[in-house]
Amino acid sequence: MTVRRVVPNIQSEAMRENREFYGLLGFEEVMNQGWIMTLASDTNPTAQISVLTHDETGPVVPDVSVEVDDVDAAHAALRDSGAEIVHPLRDEEWGVRRFFVRDPNGRVVNVLTHRGETGDAAK
Repeated sequence: MTVRRVVPNIQSEAMRENREFYGLLGFEEVMNQGWIMTLASDTNPTAQISVLTHDETGPVVPDVSVEVDDVDAAHAALRDSGAEIVHPLRDEEWGVRRFFVRDPNGRVVNVLTHRGETGDAAK
């Protein structure tokens, strides 16, 4: 299994303020669905930060997102290890397949892959 990118998730209602603040560090908005906004470096598109007011289908806002090339294999490995699956594996209407799992520190990890993409999934 290959990790494509890791994105910290920040829960906040201050979307505009976060866009402006992280813009000063070289990030620009690359996605905004109202409840989630992703900011990325224009020189390194896999360097990203997401700001979420809530999660559209999940029970909590995950602390970090990990994009992998095979989310089904990741799900099977984590489930078989006894890790707590917080949100079931599912296809989302915005083009990702994902699940949430709790890490040993109690943090929630959103593990995902973009459906139908074979190239750079960070764009």
